[in-house]
Amino acid sequence: MILRTSLRPAFRQASQLPGSSVANIFSKPQSIRLTPASYRLLSAETRAAIDKAVESKPVVLFMKGTPETPQCGFSRASIQILGLQGVDPNKFAAFNVLEDEELRQDHDLSMLSDGGHTGLKEYSDWPTIPQLYLQKEFVGGCDILMNMHQNGELAKVLEEKDVLVPAEAPKDP
Repeated sequence: MILRTSLRPAFRQASQLPGSSVANIFSKPQSIRLTPASYRLLSAETRAAIDKAVESKPVVLFMKGTPETPQCGFSRASIQILGLQGVDPNKFAAFNVLEDEELRQDHDLSMLSDGGHTGLKEYSDWPTIPQLYLQKEFVGGCDILMNMHQNGELAKVLEEKDVLVPAEAPKDP
């Protein structure tokens, strides 16, 4: 069973802390780049909470709903893909963005060239949910995950990152 984690407690705890192409996703370190204007829109508390959530487990999925009851087809597909790949539940955390308005809220901000968004979408600079992070690195949304799954790249990356359920040793007869 996949571990279910609630966003709100993680955000409360975090706020109390002291002050190209799919084939190239893992070829070089990915960093999240915020423009100065968009950086100001994400509160320090929200940023710290998202940082803490992303760092909580090697595989982190921000989704609509929970792994047991996804609230959209893309979240359901993402959970199914991770399950099919054999992601270790002890190395996985899912966060329900529907539980926290600031995480998923979009605003019409005409001053930003990209239309602007806050919360998780601003943090990752990715317009959709679900969003997958692998060892603190943003991978992408359901479309990227699906493509990587279909072309075999996801299996390779998950194995390299050692986040799969360990294979059982054969038993002697």
